[in-house]
Amino acid sequence: MSQASIVSRLTQRRGVRQFVKFGIVGASGLAVNLLVFTLLQKTTTLPFWLLFSIGFMVGGVSNYFLNRVWTFRSDGHAAREGVQFLIVSFCALLVGNLTGWILKGPLAIHHDHTVWFLSTVSGMLLNFFANKYWTFRSVL
Repeated sequence: MSQASIVSRLTQRRGVRQFVKFGIVGASGLAVNLLVFTLLQKTTTLPFWLLFSIGFMVGGVSNYFLNRVWTFRSDGHAAREGVQFLIVSFCALLVGNLTGWILKGPLAIHHDHTVWFLSTVSGMLLNFFANKYWTFRSVL
């Protein structure tokens, strides 16, 4: 089977398309998150975990709207889905903060943007699958 055929078959699968869209939306949220994190880092003396948390949640709000409309094309109850999305985001945030604590503490990585990136990525799979199968389950 050719590579083009494999790629074609994969892109025809709804879950694969959704994961790619989720990644694109996530990249936009990552940009929002990084912008907020960096602006706060340069203008405040807030601790890393709080900078990370604020940036993460601001990026998460933009991700919710884009995922609802574009990735999952949901017509479910917006408030219910919004609350569920925030719960999933909070769980991913906890995973990210734990990752940041491990990287900055026991592993002694002191480059904040490296720690920020690895902390953000650490919750990505949890975020996708929990949102696909719980938050936007009406679209399945």
